This record gives sequence, C-alpha cells and structure tokens, in this order.
Amino acid sequence: MNTLMLQQQSLLDALFARPGSPRATGAPHHLHTRLETHASRGFMAYQANGHALAERSLMAAYPVIAQLIGRDNFNALARDLWHSEPPRCGDLAQWGDALPVFLANSEQLAEVPYLPDVAQVEWALHRAAGAPDAEPDMASFARLSSEDPESLTLRLAPGTALIPSAWPVVSLVTAHTTGEPTLAEAGQRVRDRVGETAVVWRQGWRPCVAACPANALGLLPALLRGAALTDALGQVPADFDFSDWLTQAVHSGLVLGVANTSPQTLNTPHTEDNP
Repeated sequence: MNTLMLQQQSLLDALFARPGSPRATGAPHHLHTRLETHASRGFMAYQANGHALAERSLMAAYPVIAQLIGRDNFNALARDLWHSEPPRCGDLAQWGDALPVFLANSEQLAEVPYLPDVAQVEWALHRAAGAPDAEPDMASFARLSSEDPESLTLRLAPGTALIPSAWPVVSLVTAHTTGEPTLAEAGQRVRDRVGETAVVWRQGWRPCVAACPANALGLLPALLRGAALTDALGQVPADFDFSDWLTQAVHSGLVLGVANTSPQTLNTPHTEDNP
C-alpha cells in the first residue's frame, strides 16, 4: 500500500472505526507521523464532530425511536451505528437505513421487540419526504368507467410503502407525533399484541402514515407491484367496497390517478421485510 492510500485508510479508520479497536488505536499513529501539525489539528476537530453529526442525523430520521428509548440511549445508539455502519455517501440524510436491522440484532434492546418495526416505519417516512414530486391526475379517473380494467392500474403517491408488523407500529408512531392515539392507548395495544400494517406515502410535501384496513391488505401490495385492477381486486374480500376505498385514498393523496399497466407506469414496489 502506497503512502497516499495508507493515509486515506488511516483517516477513515480514525473517523469511523469503533473506539478501542486495533484499527482505531493504530490510525492516529499513522496519521500523526504523516500529517503536518496544522492538518492534524484540523483532523482532530473533524473527528470530534463526527459523533455529534451522527446524533443529529439519526435524530432527524428517527425521532420516535429517540423518545421510546430516551435521548441519552439514542445518542449512544447513534454513535455505535456510526462506527458499525459508517456513511456511504456525503449526504448524511441518506445515512441510517441500517438502524432497523441493527436494533433487531441488539441484545440490549431485545426486551423492546417492536423497536425494529417502528424504525422501519420511520425510515419509510424519511424516504417518502425525499421522494420525487408527482401531481394528481384527476381527469384520469374517468378511464375507470370507459376502459378495460385489465389494462389499468392505480398510480400511487411518491414514497408509498407497506410495513407489516406483529406490533401496533402505526399507533406507536402517531401517539408520539400527533397524540392520536394516546400513549396509554398505544401502550395497551402493545400489551395486547395488536398487529398493524403501516401504509406510508407523501401527500403534497407531508409524509403520512396510517394503518392499512384489514380488508385492503391484499389490494395495496398488488397495486405496488403494478398489477391490473382486476388482479388487485381479486386479492380482497367479496364485500370490499372499492368505490368507498378509492374515494378515501384519493382524498388522502394515496392514489394520484389511473395509469396503464405498461412497464413505464408501474409503481415501484416497496414493501418492507421485517428484520
């Protein structure tokens, strides 16, 4: 390894290697023997800010997780994730996607088993906030009464995602963000092991989350796959009121219009798997 490559690797080790590890303890020696004094001081200042950046960045994406485990524990978690899963690009808003799996593998947090699923919902909301813009096409709904439904599908809002869970993940998130339900009610649902499937989408500029109705659990995954309406409606109970569901979905901004089932117009599938 040449000198430049060794310096680069030592810098990365010093910034991101877990404190106390051989990589972390060896990095300063390699750096200080190669860097000028003023450059070394600049590096140390950047290193000191690394953990603060990790805490702020993760807090922006996971405010509910922070409330559930407490700010001090969350900051320690952010620092640990910073060293275990360092950023892969310069935009720290893209960092933190590994937290659900990290939580699922944490022995210390095993007694709070719903945290990974809550984190999945929060990351889906974070992603939805940065999803591409899309305008509703209200005129396209007329196609439902004039064209073959086998050639049509519904166009869903940017960032739409489904997160199935054995825990009341929507209740836990919204109890902390909107106050509905109350924290006491959300806690009771946890004790009762009430499972919820979260639907995440973006309405205008606002990321939204709601519990998927039980009778629509087969419909939304099919629409996310870009299935034709006839196929998607084949996944719901016989008494499913499609007209009522569609009215609510359009009003909430979940459904933006009607589209052909061609590859160019299919929705991008985004159903989260549990860690």
